[in-house]
Amino acid sequence: MMDPLFDFTGKVALVTGGSRGLGYQMVKAFAERGADVIIASRKLDNCERVAEECRALGRRALAISAHVGKWDACDRLVEEAYTAFGRVDILVNNAGMSPRVPSHEVTEALFDSVLNLNFKGPFRLASQVGKRMFDAGARGEAGGCIINVTSSGSLMPLPEVVPYGSSKAALNAMSRSLAWEYAPHVRVNTLSPGAFRTDIVEAWPDKGQGPIAIPRGHAANPEDIVTTALFLASPASVNVTAALVRCDGGQH
Repeated sequence: MMDPLFDFTGKVALVTGGSRGLGYQMVKAFAERGADVIIASRKLDNCERVAEECRALGRRALAISAHVGKWDACDRLVEEAYTAFGRVDILVNNAGMSPRVPSHEVTEALFDSVLNLNFKGPFRLASQVGKRMFDAGARGEAGGCIINVTSSGSLMPLPEVVPYGSSKAALNAMSRSLAWEYAPHVRVNTLSPGAFRTDIVEAWPDKGQGPIAIPRGHAANPEDIVTTALFLASPASVNVTAALVRCDGGQH
């Protein structure tokens, strides 16, 4: 029997960057606990593969190709999600990019790409979905929750990832602002992972650990993100909003 605090039956979760890495783990976790899911990323084939896994669990699943660093693509994603399901109960802004480049070599195009994907897109999605969640709550229906996935790099800035860390720090601030703006019907929180063994970080020469210390002694496996995401999305965190929850192994 499923714990009612972590039973997402009847809920709809939209996860950006949901076809791989931490996003994939969160999509799978929500679906395994009853949620219908919307998987968004740039590559439709990858989204569809994850959607098929969720359908095999008996869930409704929608795969959407969207570049969420673009304003109009975010708007299309929201419209497609609400057309298909009529609601979004959980929004996870997970899509992001973290190129490692010496600051003096960062081009304007790269700077804009990082800020657009890591901050502009999440702002647009959170504001548009958050307003709909708020309106639903004001009508006496269920509101919703938004989880913005940032990074330990936003709390302890590191060299050669300055646009990345800065964009994630902006996301931290955004979460607190929107938590106030859409209260009391919408909870908005930040989930801050540390070093995880995803395909992106594994491509870095030092596996993302660099000059930092991790009490656990190693980067985490992608599935280690799941319990933190489930907590923030569930009724177990009903009194948690405008919070930054670290899932970084005590990284410092």
